[in-house]
Amino acid sequence: QVQLVESGGGLVQAGDSLRLSCAASGRTFSDYSMAWFRQAPGKEREFVAGISRGEITKYADSVKGRFTISRDNAKITAYLQLNSLQPDDTAVYYCAANGSPWIVNTAAGNDYWGQGTQVTVSS
Repeated sequence: QVQLVESGGGLVQAGDSLRLSCAASGRTFSDYSMAWFRQAPGKEREFVAGISRGEITKYADSVKGRFTISRDNAKITAYLQLNSLQPDDTAVYYCAANGSPWIVNTAAGNDYWGQGTQVTVSS
């Protein structure tokens, strides 16, 4: 139902911040639950943060207090603000969507995916 394109990744130092964007197609963006996942080479794709149709948010324990997920339905875009970045945050970050009123925090449970954007944090 939707097409997703991520942007905003880059190479930063520990302690720096980034803001990732996920541009979506379609005028029914508000009907989807959105999420961010990340994946490092040789590791499973892991849930990072999610936001429901009703603006309820959920975060992985490893990023609570540092990352913030949001959405702008008028701009049909979801965001992930990454603060206090650490080397362990290095991964490809993916935007995902599911036609559910609630957050789906498993990779297999999400229906649509962007191409990913690389975040690299040096020590």
